Amino acid sequence: MKRRILAALAMSALLASGAVLAQAGDYPNRPVKFIVPYAPGGLPDTVARVIAQKLSERMKQGFVVENKPGGNGIVSVQTLSALPADGYSFIVSDGSMLSITPQINKAAKYAVGQDLQAVSLIARSPLFLVAHPKTGVKTFQEFVARVKKEPGAFTYGSSGIGSTHHLTMEAMKADLDLSMVHVPFRGSSQSVPALVGGQVDVLFAALPSMLGFVKSGQVVLLASNAPKRSASVPDVPSIAETIPGFDFSVSVGVLARTGTPPEISKRISDEIAQIVKLPDVVEKFQTAGIESVGASGDAYRKVIEQENQAMAKAGKHAELKAE
Repeated sequence: MKRRILAALAMSALLASGAVLAQAGDYPNRPVKFIVPYAPGGLPDTVARVIAQKLSERMKQGFVVENKPGGNGIVSVQTLSALPADGYSFIVSDGSMLSITPQINKAAKYAVGQDLQAVSLIARSPLFLVAHPKTGVKTFQEFVARVKKEPGAFTYGSSGIGSTHHLTMEAMKADLDLSMVHVPFRGSSQSVPALVGGQVDVLFAALPSMLGFVKSGQVVLLASNAPKRSASVPDVPSIAETIPGFDFSVSVGVLARTGTPPEISKRISDEIAQIVKLPDVVEKFQTAGIESVGASGDAYRKVIEQENQAMAKAGKHAELKAE
């Protein structure tokens, strides 16, 4: 009897393995969904649509983008959790839904390794520290010296409390022992005009939203929050040159529901790694201030862990509280 049971279990495992291999072999045989946790037009949405189009062309099957804003990622995770873990639904998001949302929303109980698994790190996008000319600072070092000399005199804008822009500044303040007054806005559509108009002294913003103002002399680029200089503006230093290891650049990647066949996740990751190297994709990304990466699921998981640790430290300094 025991031998029969063991044989039956072995056969079941073999059949299950064969089903997964068969599924991966003809994958995809129907449309694949990319769920984006935000409204159309933002960074994750832009990346998702570029990648979805290329995957559709390469894999001869439709890859569609579905925007599911709400709860800074919570709604998208709920949507994914209600679907089978069969490799036909993924989330394409920045890291804030994993590193920041749980700090400000008690309902965010999901985590990578628990409900979600990392599939691919598609790209990264640095934010830039930008100053209004009225401050008189032209370099990052001048900025740091002025703020240290006049603690509390400078104001900084952000796209909202708990945003990446806010926590990047808080992390920099903590590491350099700076004192500035935070002026939160509702999104970059409000904070950027506030800087240009001189209502705040400095802020972090994406490069495309600032380049026109930089060229016209209305704002000054000081530094980036990425670990190295951007190829788009190589003369602008990274904060990491002053604070070793400083990295708050925005990561955008693909997440799957835990239990998704690893063969399918690897297939998606391998395809993306090739797509982000295509000249037209590189050009589209660079125009939008995005840097191609195309790293594996394991590499992406490590980036998520590092980002979670950095944002938790910054959130503590900013005294964020989950509600």
